[in-house]
Amino acid sequence: MHPAPSVILFSVLSGLGFGMLAWLGIGKPPMTGMFAFVFFFIAYALSVGGLLSATFHLGNPKNSLKAFSQWRTSWLSREGCCAVAALMIMGIYAIGAIFFETHWVIIGGIGAILSIVTVFTTSMIYAQLKTVPRWNHWTTPVLFVSLSVFGGALMTGQVTVAMYGFVVVGLIQVIAWFTSDNRFASSGSTIETATGLGNIGKVRMFEPPHTGTNYLLKEMVYVIGRKHAAKLRLLAIILMVVIPVLMLGMGAQHGVKAIVAVFSHLVGVFASRWLFFAEAEHVVGLYYGKRG
Repeated sequence: MHPAPSVILFSVLSGLGFGMLAWLGIGKPPMTGMFAFVFFFIAYALSVGGLLSATFHLGNPKNSLKAFSQWRTSWLSREGCCAVAALMIMGIYAIGAIFFETHWVIIGGIGAILSIVTVFTTSMIYAQLKTVPRWNHWTTPVLFVSLSVFGGALMTGQVTVAMYGFVVVGLIQVIAWFTSDNRFASSGSTIETATGLGNIGKVRMFEPPHTGTNYLLKEMVYVIGRKHAAKLRLLAIILMVVIPVLMLGMGAQHGVKAIVAVFSHLVGVFASRWLFFAEAEHVVGLYYGKRG
């Protein structure tokens, strides 16, 4: 799949932002007034900024409003509905914490749950796609949600939770990579099924279906070398997990170590999410004699 920058920004930033909102919703950290304002401002900037960046990937951004009406069948629509509900309810909770210096526990709890559910719906947009075997696996929603929860823990100063959580994230990410490498081959999709000519025997590509590029090739087919992917995987794990865990283990509650932990984790997640899209192999690539 084409690793579009707007979609990568959307999934990374909104995931981190909603993770922050989830922790703030359960009173972690327990602060009010201007301190609460700063945390809520960052959380909303990440959440809303990520959601807005996704609109740049739409052919006609005005049509994004129509997505809310398809919540019965569309995970994209469910994501939009959950995101709006989470932001509205957490906005009410934020008003109480900032202006009235009180925590409305029930409202915050509901907002926290909706924040996590929003991230889950985002993950299911990809996990539901049987046409992309790498994504159609339980590791996709687990990884999206765990990155959101533990990334939010880091951003809200939950050092112990974040430190051990990142170890879990690293294990899930490694499992996702190594179990997905052969998933396309074992999915049953072949050039015979792609062309519908399998009933007459073995099929091989003589010429591509098109002499030029088209939307499907641009969006659905992207090829990355195995050596480059392996190097980027290692770099992603080091930045996303290893360095933050080391910083947190050295006491990164505040100061330079905390900044290094946050920045390293964020860059690592961007690298991991870029690979998530770049390594995805859509079955439509078989029709064009390509995989990626």
